[in-house]
Amino acid sequence: MRLLLIEDDPETIDYLKSDLSKAGFAVDVANNGLDGEFLGDSEPYDIVVLDLGLPQKNGMEILQGWRKRDNLVPVIVLTSRDAWYERVDGFKAGADDYLGKPFHIEELIARIRALVSRKHGNVSNCIRTAHVQLDEDVQQVNLTTDGSVHPLTGTEFRLLRYMMLNQGKILSKSNLSDHVYDQASDRDSNLIEVYIRRLREKIGNKMILTKRGQGYVFNDPAL
Repeated sequence: MRLLLIEDDPETIDYLKSDLSKAGFAVDVANNGLDGEFLGDSEPYDIVVLDLGLPQKNGMEILQGWRKRDNLVPVIVLTSRDAWYERVDGFKAGADDYLGKPFHIEELIARIRALVSRKHGNVSNCIRTAHVQLDEDVQQVNLTTDGSVHPLTGTEFRLLRYMMLNQGKILSKSNLSDHVYDQASDRDSNLIEVYIRRLREKIGNKMILTKRGQGYVFNDPAL
């Protein structure tokens, strides 16, 4: 999953980017409102973590602008303001969730996962299909068919999570790259083929189907 962090405090950026990356997110950072608004409009993020007190353009204006342009990316607002009416204003502007500073990173990660899952129609606390369960805390996949457990690399985890949340949909290489890699990564589409092959070795060839000339489909029907 690809995440945009819009925050201007260097210390907060450093620890959030590090911890969010370890939690399995490809993280891009904008340290001012104008850059953050542009990235949120031009890149296909799965979720945005948005601070309100930003230079050049504040977070509330960014959020209002996105919603007016029908940009429905899920947004968690970070703020040191704790007045109830400011939170209400944020929800009216289109925020999906609110988290006051200071906060525990574990709570932020839990809220991010919950929002992403709900966006894809998954109401469970974990990502599972008929025979595959993805453990986000330790980034491993469990197969109910034989009880086997397979650890995943960071890229394998991001790729499988995105495919499982979009089960049954044809996902092109470019689409997968957009949601698996951050801006600074090499997005050679051939790398997607490499990671697809590695995932098939772990979960079986029948789980990920190739649609020639179109992309891949994660398919795990019940028996």
